[in-house]
Amino acid sequence: MKKIIVTGCNGQLGRAINKYYGNRTDLEFVNTDVEELDIANIEEVMKLAKQVNPYAIINCAAYTAVDACETNRDLAFRVNTIGPRNLAIAAQETGAKLLHVSTDYVFDGTKEGAYYETDATGPASVYGATKEAAEKMVKELCHRHFILRTAWLYGDGKNFAKTMLRIAENNDKVRVVCDQIGTPTSTLELTKGIDSLLFTDNYGLFHATCEGQCSWADFAEEVFRLAGKEMTVEHVTTAQYLADYPQQAKRPANSVLENYMFKMTNGHMFATWEEAIKEYMETI
Repeated sequence: MKKIIVTGCNGQLGRAINKYYGNRTDLEFVNTDVEELDIANIEEVMKLAKQVNPYAIINCAAYTAVDACETNRDLAFRVNTIGPRNLAIAAQETGAKLLHVSTDYVFDGTKEGAYYETDATGPASVYGATKEAAEKMVKELCHRHFILRTAWLYGDGKNFAKTMLRIAENNDKVRVVCDQIGTPTSTLELTKGIDSLLFTDNYGLFHATCEGQCSWADFAEEVFRLAGKEMTVEHVTTAQYLADYPQQAKRPANSVLENYMFKMTNGHMFATWEEAIKEYMETI
């Protein structure tokens, strides 16, 4: 029986992982969230790891309120950097694998074309900086690590698609940014990618998103189309949007990640973003 610790189990990805592996009798999941485990407390993390002696630790925990991170810097650093550091130490100590989920925000979003795993990072926000620091900690402190950068994630919980559908309940028009591009990625697709790596020794850094790219406005239009909603999506620039709705953290203009290492070393192929959102919309 392989035991797997999941942090951030109540988040969108944590829920997807538990659902995906729900029928596996050879796996035992030890689910934790902030109430059960303070990942920023090394003593708590080490105590749990030694009790469980896990095969793997999957870190889904993160402080993802990117604007709040700008003012709550210490909290962001505790959760997003110190937490993964502690999990890496615990994994190394107990011989466990560590799968850590990172983000497109480690890049500043100014590159022309998709980002590869070998591209230099350069975050433009506190959130991105804390996640970049976490990647370095994990690489340095745990030999058996998988780092998966994902982007524009949605699943069982609060997400962009559900926000759009909620707006559609009382409106027939919505303004959505059209000059930020990325790849909407379902938690189910990310979980499939995790599954293709977790039981191997193919360690390292991987980009893990659905295939293809679109803008937030394109994504909104596809959500409405699939839901059969008659909604007008007004395409606006980031500058136009910020004039009405100021944000503290800078968003990457280009969040497209190329899943190069998956394709070259693993062979796993992610669904296109259109296929993934269609499958997701059929479940809500």
